[in-house]
Amino acid sequence: MTTYLFTHENCIGHDPGPMHPESPARLEAVTKALRTPDFDRLVRQEAPKANIDQIARIHPRDLVEQILDAVPSEGRVMIDGDTSMSPGSGEAALRGVGALCAAVDAVSAGQADNAFCAIRPPGHHAEPSRPMGFCLFNNVVAGAEHARQVHGAERVAVVDFDVHHGNGTQAMFWEDANLFFASTHQMPLYPGSGAESERGAHDNIVNVPLSPYSGSDALRAGLGERILPALREFAPEFIFVSAGFDAHADDPLAQLNFVEDDYGWATAELLGVAADVCDGRLVSTLEGGYNLDALSNSVATHVRIMMET
Repeated sequence: MTTYLFTHENCIGHDPGPMHPESPARLEAVTKALRTPDFDRLVRQEAPKANIDQIARIHPRDLVEQILDAVPSEGRVMIDGDTSMSPGSGEAALRGVGALCAAVDAVSAGQADNAFCAIRPPGHHAEPSRPMGFCLFNNVVAGAEHARQVHGAERVAVVDFDVHHGNGTQAMFWEDANLFFASTHQMPLYPGSGAESERGAHDNIVNVPLSPYSGSDALRAGLGERILPALREFAPEFIFVSAGFDAHADDPLAQLNFVEDDYGWATAELLGVAADVCDGRLVSTLEGGYNLDALSNSVATHVRIMMET
């Protein structure tokens, strides 16, 4: 397998402030873990900057321009109670969307079998008309729209195993029968969405809320018995993964108690579906994960399986 890694040092320049869980150290830990000899075969690519048109496919253009214009020259500006921007935030956000679009290009062209985007800020909470929950632009949805509008993929799926529900992705997919979104997440927990009853306008949403402390068995049952069969039936032409690792037992923000082997299993299962339904076309992108050791070890497991499966 040929796996591409898209990242950029300027994604570290987004600084939400001291003690903020979505810290620059997250990406430093991830990229350090992926520099060991186990990952010598990774094809490393510099994430390009997205252009406004690529982001305006999913967010109103005036909102995109307002966010970028609000990037401060010094200090920080608050977007909401959890989300802020520093002088480096604009370029980091552009590199994030650019990474997803470039990854789609590489996989669609057959240069890569799959790709992982090590980027920040994350994106799955960003709704069509507002950033929120540490997220400025919805990176994974930008990648999905790039696959559709540039590469002609009609049916696209996103599977999200972050501990927080991807409310922004769900909102953007809700009305379109050719878009499929599935999520495992802790409930109750921020942002409060993701009930089983939230199924989309065309039965194209699958939510598997999990109780605190439910652990590995709940993940494997929810993904294996509900999400994977629905994903196969949907038969997407491209699969995206919102890869958050904050459901790990050591993460400080939640209590699902997953371990690295769970992420390896989930990754292998999703790659198996991709091999069967869409010639292996899969792009994964970093979302949450706030214990640095748990994050780096989990990402290493995730990417190792992508390289080997």
